[in-house]
Amino acid sequence: MTTDQLWLGIGFLGQALFSARFFVQWIASERQRKSVVPRPFWYFSLGGGMTLLAYALHRRDPVFIVGQAAGLFVYARNLYFIFRSPERVGP
Repeated sequence: MTTDQLWLGIGFLGQALFSARFFVQWIASERQRKSVVPRPFWYFSLGGGMTLLAYALHRRDPVFIVGQAAGLFVYARNLYFIFRSPERVGP
């Protein structure tokens, strides 16, 4: 396996993690019969975003880097709000 193939795999892994968050949100919403954003959505967002940021840094793509870095701030901030909330319930 070449270095390029490894980084391509990392890029696809990041995209898979990032895409999985939509399935998590969809399933949670279907179960509750209303639109919800479960905590795992933010974990998949953070994991996928970090992996995609690593790939973007490797590719030296400034547009991709700025987009992923900005998103990471939002995902981390939402998790911060979830954990500091006294009424947090469930997974």
